[in-house]
Amino acid sequence: MELKDKNGLTEAEFLAAYKPGNYPRPSVTADNLIFAEDNGKFRLLMIKRGGHPYLGMWALPGGFSNPNETVDAAAARELEEETGITNLHLEQVRFVSTPNRDPRTWVMTCAFMAVVNMDDVKAEAADDADDVYWFEIGFDGNRLTLSSDKEVLTAEIKLKKEKTWVGERFKAEVISSYGIAFDHAEIIIDAMLKLKRMGIDIF
Repeated sequence: MELKDKNGLTEAEFLAAYKPGNYPRPSVTADNLIFAEDNGKFRLLMIKRGGHPYLGMWALPGGFSNPNETVDAAAARELEEETGITNLHLEQVRFVSTPNRDPRTWVMTCAFMAVVNMDDVKAEAADDADDVYWFEIGFDGNRLTLSSDKEVLTAEIKLKKEKTWVGERFKAEVISSYGIAFDHAEIIIDAMLKLKRMGIDIF
């Protein structure tokens, strides 16, 4: 005997009557932080956006997840489409759901990262990326600097220490940023803090 809900509907009947369009739904993206060690310094791969929003600004390689794929698969696909890089193990950093983080619509993103040797990967701009470049990372605890001979990107950061059941953690608040699209400055700091906890001396 099939179970019925309080409205007298079986699961099949409930699903047949269900209208997903009646409820607001977010879009989901995947973003990638590819860090490379180069002569004792770390660099981060960024793409220059070729379309709105944030046209001409620098962002993490990434894009929208399709209904027929996981966000993990979307991260790998977008990385290949925008930079040509393949076959990396992408480790999840965090899921970002800050309201109004994307001016287009309600968008949540899952951020992934990898640490590679500079000589092992070759990046070339493709798809909707106008350019791709490795930026040298600088962080003094208050200011994030991404430096290159093309442009210098900056963000003023406030780190807040929190005590949790897994120990002390730092939360990054971006006060202001220059040249970095979306909320990617915050995501970059979060990834760097995670690498620090993993014992990778990135700053």
